Amino acid sequence: MLMEQARKEIADFGRKMSADGLSKGTSGNLSIYDPESGYMAVSPSGVGYFETGPEDVVVMTLDGKIIEGNRKPSSEHDLHAIFYKNKPDARAVVHTHSNYCTTFACLNMPLKAVHYVIGTAGVAEVPCAKYATFGSPELADNAIKVCGKSKAVLLANHGLVTCGPSLAKAFSLAVNMEFVAEMQWRTMSVGRPVILVNEEMDHVMEEFKGYGQPQKEGQNDGMGY
Repeated sequence: MLMEQARKEIADFGRKMSADGLSKGTSGNLSIYDPESGYMAVSPSGVGYFETGPEDVVVMTLDGKIIEGNRKPSSEHDLHAIFYKNKPDARAVVHTHSNYCTTFACLNMPLKAVHYVIGTAGVAEVPCAKYATFGSPELADNAIKVCGKSKAVLLANHGLVTCGPSLAKAFSLAVNMEFVAEMQWRTMSVGRPVILVNEEMDHVMEEFKGYGQPQKEGQNDGMGY
């Protein structure tokens, strides 16, 4: 089975995504990219994550050709592919409909530095892309155009996309962004949030570079921050 380990990870993290409440039902999707083969493994369309096994995950090219798999791929495969095409360090993409991130997406509002952990996205403000129909090329184009240096982007009236060097890192970033969104919502409910200044966020992002345990070659620490 092509990309066997990647397909297993997608099935495992799909269950975790549902269990952690980042996406409900069959919403949300995940992928892993192998630059050597040029193939992307992506979760199937409309299959519950607790019913998804490695064999249900689809292997395809970034241009949409199915290489292996009997399932229809996620309707958002173009959204995943455009991140791999435009972000050379991206090896995994996570798309969620988590409650607080989706709240701000529905407001067409960016996430701001109400908490320093937003710096795990590599920016001090996570932008919100212009609305387009789910699964459309326009949605993918809108997301990558506004994303810039960020590893995360909100999709207007839709949800969140994150990318990272591994599925564990991309998933961790989605968790972090949901936390920031919740803190932004809560502080706005009580009063006026105090936004960290850019100079402090630059310092935070520099500190993040040395965060955690030293990595052995080929090792992936999974979560972090």
